[in-house]
Amino acid sequence: MNRMFIFWAAMIAAVMSCPEMKAQDWADFKAYSQANSEVVSKPAAVFMGDSITEGWGRQDGSFFSDNGFLCRGISGQTTSHMLVRFRRDVLDLSPKYVVIMAGTNDIAQNNGIISLENIVGNIISMCELAKLHKIKVILCSITPADRYWWRKEVEPAAAIMEVNGMLRDYAKSARIPYVDFHSVLADNGGGLPEKYAADGVHPNLECYKIMESVLLPYIR
Repeated sequence: MNRMFIFWAAMIAAVMSCPEMKAQDWADFKAYSQANSEVVSKPAAVFMGDSITEGWGRQDGSFFSDNGFLCRGISGQTTSHMLVRFRRDVLDLSPKYVVIMAGTNDIAQNNGIISLENIVGNIISMCELAKLHKIKVILCSITPADRYWWRKEVEPAAAIMEVNGMLRDYAKSARIPYVDFHSVLADNGGGLPEKYAADGVHPNLECYKIMESVLLPYIR
């Protein structure tokens, strides 16, 4: 009996010491925890997204500060990550608007395989949570991409357009604005031209300026 107890104790200790089993802040609540605690007035809008949103805040910070916007993008995140942290990084801040632009990392399988329907479902859940809390939703298309440098086996162009079509249909049925960045930015193959993104995914400042001109009319 004692030997069996010692065996299982050793097994549990080995498993718990494995790096993959250590406690993780999976949704990365810590990323904006301090910034959120320092917000003293309701923002005009919170931008929820991934590295494309995070890069927007870094490359054109004045766009956010001058308009009373907050950037809450986190590199690498999928819609599942965003849905988990949506309360802390959006609802608790009580903005007038939330701008949601998400889904490309799901298609890139950053968090494993997920169906297009479930990608859209996660985004719809965020929209419904915002509406429940009297926050106006601005739903954005996924920006174009025909390749992912970190996931070369994935060909995303068609999937992105399919998800965008589903988002457009949902926005129409839910009577919320849909901002179509894809149609404005995409080349003939559904990619993001090199003049807008050196890696075909992450916009440069010129590209963000175009996106701003498309988006701002929706934030009244």
